[in-house]
Amino acid sequence: MDLALFEAIVLSSHDAIVAIDVRGTILSWNPGAERLYGFAAAEAIGRSVDDLIPPEKQSDEAYIRSIVAAGAHVDRYRTLRIRADGRTVAVSIGVSPLAGPDGRPLGVTTIARGVSDREKAESQVQAVLDATPDALLGVDVNSRVVLVNREAERLFGLRRFQLVELPVERLLPDGLPRPTIFANDPAAATRERTAIREDGTKVPVEISLSALRTDDGPLIVVAIRDVTEQQRLREEAEKERLEARMQRTQRLESLGQLAGGVAHDFNNLLAVILNYAAFIIEDGAGTPFAADAEQIARAGRRGSELTHQLLAFARREVIRPRPLDVNAVVREVQQMLSRSIGEHIALGTHLALTVPPVMADPGQLEQVLVNLAVNARDAMPSGGQLTIDTNVVDVDGDHAAVRGGLAPGRYVRLRVSDTGTGMPKDVVDRAFDPFFTTKPSGEGTGLGLATVYGIVTQAGGTVHIYSEPGLGTTISVLLPATSEQPTEQAEWAADRDLRGQGQTVLVVEDEAALRQVTSRILRRGGYTVLVAEDGPDALRIAGEHPEPIDVLVTDVIMPGMLGKEVAQRVTGIRPQIKVLYMSGYAQPVLASHGTLDPDVYLLEKPFTSIELLAAVQDLYLSP
Repeated sequence: MDLALFEAIVLSSHDAIVAIDVRGTILSWNPGAERLYGFAAAEAIGRSVDDLIPPEKQSDEAYIRSIVAAGAHVDRYRTLRIRADGRTVAVSIGVSPLAGPDGRPLGVTTIARGVSDREKAESQVQAVLDATPDALLGVDVNSRVVLVNREAERLFGLRRFQLVELPVERLLPDGLPRPTIFANDPAAATRERTAIREDGTKVPVEISLSALRTDDGPLIVVAIRDVTEQQRLREEAEKERLEARMQRTQRLESLGQLAGGVAHDFNNLLAVILNYAAFIIEDGAGTPFAADAEQIARAGRRGSELTHQLLAFARREVIRPRPLDVNAVVREVQQMLSRSIGEHIALGTHLALTVPPVMADPGQLEQVLVNLAVNARDAMPSGGQLTIDTNVVDVDGDHAAVRGGLAPGRYVRLRVSDTGTGMPKDVVDRAFDPFFTTKPSGEGTGLGLATVYGIVTQAGGTVHIYSEPGLGTTISVLLPATSEQPTEQAEWAADRDLRGQGQTVLVVEDEAALRQVTSRILRRGGYTVLVAEDGPDALRIAGEHPEPIDVLVTDVIMPGMLGKEVAQRVTGIRPQIKVLYMSGYAQPVLASHGTLDPDVYLLEKPFTSIELLAAVQDLYLSP
């Protein structure tokens, strides 16, 4: 272009055209600049351009001039300038590099104009956006950024002019839904995403989306919140939760070991007490002694129930899981529960039409229902409503139970709700702790919910409490579904003949009193009995006895040689012998998860004479 023509254009332009050298000194000043800024050319040329720039904008403007002087162009952006009279004026300005005839960079050229009323209104809107604490992006139908605010600059580490026209995937690599998706949904749900800063740092963010119709077409407004701190707090809370869970597990493990030792010795005592009481009742029927013995037996049975609760919460009890229909279990215990909770409480059930089977011990599942029902009854002393319902729950990776350690999959939910007094949070937090109870001394063991927790977790499930004072309590149990189908169980005939036919039984028990009572039951039941006080004694008898030995009945926990080793060595001597274990703490002969191997027969202490005779007969008649 002819130089004279170029100068004429500059002089006649309504825009303020100013040339600035690399040091920020004004080199040229056209009449448009005089009108916009109020300085005559003679006053402006030679001054620093910083005299026109408000202090809060100077660092941004210096940065823009530096990158433009290096050859870049910056499209129009809005900023502020200071007039000669001291007033601040809003301007729309573009910046281009200024080079000499030899191509050497000399500085920059700025072309500015005053902002119109509409542009001032837009500038005011921008000021509002800049005051918003969340980062905001306006994204057009081509997924390009057309609008940003100050917080977006801070979050992404880029200047405003650098953010505009960027593909949104550069900032939010997961991208955004298309604007049409939001046509009938003005405020989409908040979702988690990852933002990428200029230096490549990944920042966890939450975004919420809304659609906006403009003259230039639909626009997605993306509100972005940096949740680094919230995520840190969540991670710390999760870490504390896991540590608390680990400590709880360790406490349960320690208590389980203690419970196992107590159960072994206590169940031996109970077996002796119960069976000698049974001898008195049987031999002295109708006498005062028999009535007294019945009271002894009743107390012994209560002690046995407490021992089983100890083992259940500590996950040391023997379980015999099989595929169960939870609905069927609820129906079977419903009538018994109605009697036990009292007439002042209405019991209702809402069972799903069909639920998949679960793998559980039927007796333990019944115990869960009974414990929860009794707990609910105690929370409704003046009456109320107790509801049991079932349903199917598909647990995915986002389910709250997964964060608690539950594996994703299909579960059957068993829920027990009451309209009772409810519990405050501090009580809910300790509800599953063993021996914790809010009941007066002597009215509660504190093992009810602890037992439920032990049974459910041993079955691979989870249990959760929701309760508020005055609003009742809901306890939800999730049990993993199984593909195996329930089968009919053979009924045990109560009137069957349990007497033996002279078969020989070798009894191995280190507790003298229990050894004597076991031998007495078997002899009264028609068996020939050999007695050993420990493992070496049993091996000696097995090797020296001249006649066949049909059944080995051995305690599991014995000093020197455990029952499992006794059985292995005796069967080495007599391969045809059948083995019945007896124990109140059978952990050494159990497989994983507390279940019995298919070829292991176990009689749990304390046992009655009928249970012992039936177990020996079943074992002897087994294939």
